[in-house]
Amino acid sequence: MFYNAVNGNVKIGNTDMDYICFGKGQKNLIMIPGLGDGLKTVKGTAIPFAVMYREFAKDYKVYVFSRKNKMENGYSTKDMATDLAEVMKKIGIHKSSIMGISQGGMIAQHLAINYPELVDKLVLAVTVSIANETVNNVVGNWIDRAIAEDYKGIMIDTAEKSYSEKAIKKYRLLYPIITRVGKPKNFNRFIIQANACINHNVYDELDKINSKTLVIGGDNDKVVGKNSSEEIAERIPNSKLVILNGLGHMAYEEAKDFNTQVLNFLNS
Repeated sequence: MFYNAVNGNVKIGNTDMDYICFGKGQKNLIMIPGLGDGLKTVKGTAIPFAVMYREFAKDYKVYVFSRKNKMENGYSTKDMATDLAEVMKKIGIHKSSIMGISQGGMIAQHLAINYPELVDKLVLAVTVSIANETVNNVVGNWIDRAIAEDYKGIMIDTAEKSYSEKAIKKYRLLYPIITRVGKPKNFNRFIIQANACINHNVYDELDKINSKTLVIGGDNDKVVGKNSSEEIAERIPNSKLVILNGLGHMAYEEAKDFNTQVLNFLNS
């Protein structure tokens, strides 16, 4: 029932990491979520994820990993990839296709560069290889709001910058709910992960990625910039670029065929 959805937790160092898994396929697929993980981990979300990504459940056993629960200042996207590699080995995932979304894509880049033996195919969605002016401005604003514990401001600004104009009109009706639900006890986790986004830089190492790679972006992305996907695809030797017209940072949610395009690539 519910695609064999399971909520899990694994020890790593002096802390632990939340993850979920679902599906009954013979192949592994790891999804790495974006900066929203800094506000709430995937703990307890196995069934919603399984329903959202049910198209993958037949062919894949899908894992979604959060970042570790206790993190130090200066914790980088490279550190996050190192921890993910350790956890993969610990629970017996020796090789997997990887899909990273937004900050998850930054982590996935490090994983493919430094642990190629763990990566089969790679999907990088709405992400960057180096923090640009857009990322610095947008994420920097979120950090300022987090320091002020302005959860409402973070959620509204994220939505306004992430959804297309058509979608945001409907989403605004939910502001009274989403700005009150899910507020973290403190914002340290979010601030640390947001700073990791601003300091991310693997641009000069992208040509080391030898995995077959799908790069997906929106042509109106106001979070990571309009040309970030093109820059990544130009540097990765064996890559395919897909630009979704009229969509922004939430292209992976708004594009009705997003999951189908990813699945076709993984099964090609």
